[in-house]
Amino acid sequence: MIDLTAIILTKNEEKNLQECIDSVREVAKRIVVVDSYSTDDTLKIAEANGADIYQHPFENYGKQFQWAMDHTDIDTKWIFRFDADERLTMESAKELEKLCTDNDDTDVNGLIFTLEVVFLGRKLKHGGTYPFKKLCIFKRGMAYMEERSMDEQIVLTSGRTVEMKQVSEHHDFRDLTFWINKHNWYATRAAKDYFDFVGKEDLYEELDFPSKLRRIVKRKIYYRLPTGLRCWLYFVYRYVLRLGFLDGKEGFFYAFFQAYWYRMLVDAKIFEAKKMNAALVDAGDLKA
Repeated sequence: MIDLTAIILTKNEEKNLQECIDSVREVAKRIVVVDSYSTDDTLKIAEANGADIYQHPFENYGKQFQWAMDHTDIDTKWIFRFDADERLTMESAKELEKLCTDNDDTDVNGLIFTLEVVFLGRKLKHGGTYPFKKLCIFKRGMAYMEERSMDEQIVLTSGRTVEMKQVSEHHDFRDLTFWINKHNWYATRAAKDYFDFVGKEDLYEELDFPSKLRRIVKRKIYYRLPTGLRCWLYFVYRYVLRLGFLDGKEGFFYAFFQAYWYRMLVDAKIFEAKKMNAALVDAGDLKA
C-alpha cells in the first residue's frame, strides 16, 4: 500500500463509485470522497467502503479539488486526483505503487496518468483518444489545482513528472442521455473559459507536456479558425486522420458528438454571449 490519498469528487455517482473504489483500495492508504450533495446512494456506497466523506457546494472542479486538498487533513506523501468514472487496472495499480515507492525521495513529484476511453461499451483505440494523458498523482505540497471554468490542470510547483506506461480505464456506466447533458454543462463552462482568457496570456509553461500541448493547440490554433470550419476540421482530424473510423460505429458517434455536438455547442454559446452581450457564469454542479 502506498502512502497515498485518493480524492474522489462526487455528485450522484452511485453507478460508478463502487468499481472506482474497488480499483484503488489496495494501493491507497486513504480514500476521501468530497460530495456536492448527492441525492442518490453515492454517500451510502462511500460510507460502506470506509471512505472519509465531506460535503461542499460545487462551483467548478478546480475550486472543489483545491478545497479538498486544503480541508480534508491530508498527511500522506502522495495525492491522487481520481474521478469516479475512472478505474485502475491490476497492471496500472502495480505500476502506480512501484513508481510512488521508487520516487519517494527523488525529484519526481508528479505522475502522468494514462487512460483508455470506453464509449457506448467499446474501448476506443483510435481517433486521438488513446491513451488520454493527464497529471493526476503528485506529492503533497508540490502542486496546486488551477481555478478555471474548464480544462483545469494540476500544476507542479517544483520537480518533474514521469508518465505511467500501464493504461487505466475511463468508463462511465451512465447512458448517452447523461453524456449529452453532461457535455451541454461542459459547453457552458468551456465558453466561459474562452471569455476568461480571450486576449489574455494563458498559462502554458508550468503545465506538464500533454496538458501544455492540448492548451496551445486549442488557444493558438483551434480558436483562431473560423467558427463552423473548426468543428468540421476537428471531426476530420479525429475520424479520418487519427483513424477514428477503425473503432466502428462507436468511433463514429464519439467523433461526431465531440465535434458536432460538444465543440459546435461551445461555439454557439460563445456566439450567443457575444450577440446578446450576456456574461457567462460558472454552471455550478451538474444537475443529474
